[in-house]
Amino acid sequence: MKITVIGAGNVGAKVAAMIAERDLANELVLLDTKKGLSEGKSLDLWHTAPIKHYNTRVSGTTNDYERTANSEVIIITSGMARKEGMSRDDLVSINAEIVKSVTENAIKYSPNAKIIVVANPLDVMTYCAYLAAKVDSSRVFGMAGILDSARFRALLAEALDCSPNDIQTLLLGGHGDTMVPLPRYTSVSGIPVNQLIPKDKLNEIIKNTQNAGGEMVKMMGMSAWYAPAAATTQMVAAIVRDQKRIFPCCVKLNGEYGYKDLFIGVPVKLGRNGVEKIIEIELNTEEQTLFDQSAKAVKSAMNQLDKMKLF
Repeated sequence: MKITVIGAGNVGAKVAAMIAERDLANELVLLDTKKGLSEGKSLDLWHTAPIKHYNTRVSGTTNDYERTANSEVIIITSGMARKEGMSRDDLVSINAEIVKSVTENAIKYSPNAKIIVVANPLDVMTYCAYLAAKVDSSRVFGMAGILDSARFRALLAEALDCSPNDIQTLLLGGHGDTMVPLPRYTSVSGIPVNQLIPKDKLNEIIKNTQNAGGEMVKMMGMSAWYAPAAATTQMVAAIVRDQKRIFPCCVKLNGEYGYKDLFIGVPVKLGRNGVEKIIEIELNTEEQTLFDQSAKAVKSAMNQLDKMKLF
């Protein structure tokens, strides 16, 4: 089992560390454009193996895609990170060319790989990677919903003073301000969350979930990396261990939820073959309206990419 992480910044390096520590691969390659960065970070990671008791062999390379050959999973974290004052959409023109290039180079040497996109803006970059890879859409998908639902669960746990492990929830839509948390599909050890938190407080938590990424950019001057890396690693585990997990992921819709050729977050079954099933849940009028608004925002970003005429 071989896994490649493209981009050795905060997110990529942390993803590599988490994959190695869970022994999800025999070999893990970290690739970056900056000379020595991936080599140095991968060597540092390998030095932790005797302490953390893992066997995954970690190595780094500068732009040598041949070293990534025959990877089963490719994770794309490369691109400019979001900075204060920037929306995710501001990154489209900057990161699209990067994602296109790395995808084309990686898929050339690993034609059967599943591709997980982490680069922002997430939904449109997943669309970009799909166009560049020219493979079935079940093999190209984005990490967003797991991260967003984790943030929602963490904020709920804080408000309820309970363990986040007891909270189950689901989010739909694009990654960002238009994501659609679903209180109706949220429970605490089976208890509907609406019975535990007043509506005004719940709405406040939803708003804080939607703005969480931007708030951290304001705090740190850069994007988050611990939670995004953990969410990505959970997806990798579902694939390499064929766990058939039900996760919200950014995928290409083929008529589900009333949309075609749209890359947006919905629940899927994730296993060895990638996206093995798109799960269509029932939405009430309010939920459908919010999903439609999110879809409109995502489609606008996709149109922005199309106007660049990269493909």
